[in-house]
Amino acid sequence: MGIVDRDIRQETGPAALAAAFLTVDLGAIVQNYRLLARKAQGAACAAVVKADAYGLGADRVAPALAAAGCRHFFVALVGEGVALRAILGPGPVIGVLNGATPGSEEACAAHDLVPVLNDACQFAAWKALARRLERRLPAILQIDSGMARFGFDPAEAAALLDAPDALDGLSLRLVMSHLACADAPDGPANAAQLSTFSEFRQRLPMVPASLSASSGIFLGPDYHFDMVRPGAALYGVAPQPGRDNPLRPVVGLRARVMQVRSVPAGTPVGYGHRAVTARDSRLATVAIGYADGFPRATDGFAGWIAGTRLPLMGRVSMDSIVLDVTDVAPGVIGPGSLVDLLGPEQGVDALAEASGTIGYEVLTRLGRRFHRTYSHA
Repeated sequence: MGIVDRDIRQETGPAALAAAFLTVDLGAIVQNYRLLARKAQGAACAAVVKADAYGLGADRVAPALAAAGCRHFFVALVGEGVALRAILGPGPVIGVLNGATPGSEEACAAHDLVPVLNDACQFAAWKALARRLERRLPAILQIDSGMARFGFDPAEAAALLDAPDALDGLSLRLVMSHLACADAPDGPANAAQLSTFSEFRQRLPMVPASLSASSGIFLGPDYHFDMVRPGAALYGVAPQPGRDNPLRPVVGLRARVMQVRSVPAGTPVGYGHRAVTARDSRLATVAIGYADGFPRATDGFAGWIAGTRLPLMGRVSMDSIVLDVTDVAPGVIGPGSLVDLLGPEQGVDALAEASGTIGYEVLTRLGRRFHRTYSHA
């Protein structure tokens, strides 16, 4: 049996036309959700599925989480919420983190979405819609506890709430904030934000509260309040860099070898001749590049095949990379072979580190040219 026959396994249909393959383990996502829910120690555990479930497919991920018992979901945009409501149907609560953009409020209400009210303009627009519809509308109030991004300044929010009719027309479901440095557990910012948020929360003691996303869950029960909102951790990204990752890996990525060539020592490789072979080498050109979301800045990364590490040589091109396959036994690799880029040997965080970025960005950039397979293993 030849190399191509063994590795391609006579695929038919779309898989036979693909050059790279992404696998998404829905079972691992569910297990991660359950681990995070246990870690939250009684707080409700929502699921953040914005950006198409971090690039992995909200139409597959969200139903799997709903079947596992998740009843609260968050997206970033009203359009994402409308799409998610069509996927999940009535029942689950869908919060919109960025709030409703001007003009989208009626669509937000029509699809039973709960906007996060981040400033006075969003607050006023949502109250105005409630008056027009002559019914109370659900809402989430966000407080900026120390990130200078979304949310009311605490003093501004306090002044707003001092008005006797401040919440007329609104059913406030949650008061929330977001931690800026939760992935640095020993930093002082976390305690400062916790103090600011806890102090404001006293103004709305009967409203459920939420402060922690993925990394914040691991700061301890003081940060859990009534709801936690994991996102990247659901998809296997390490919540605390530099520490053991308790979460299961979710994605696998394999790409096809298109060509193998032998070159002498001293051969420059790729654009800009950034790499030069230090020995007589065999090089494999592999069909994946930055057009697929494989980061162009990647350095020091490697593929794997049959337990052998294949160092990346030179720059990532739009549609290809070059791997050093000199140490692979003869006959193991050739045109059509599949090399592992994300898998048992290395996960999303390893690619992120080699690219000078974070696992969140790696996941959300994974392209649509891949042949995708979903499993419930």
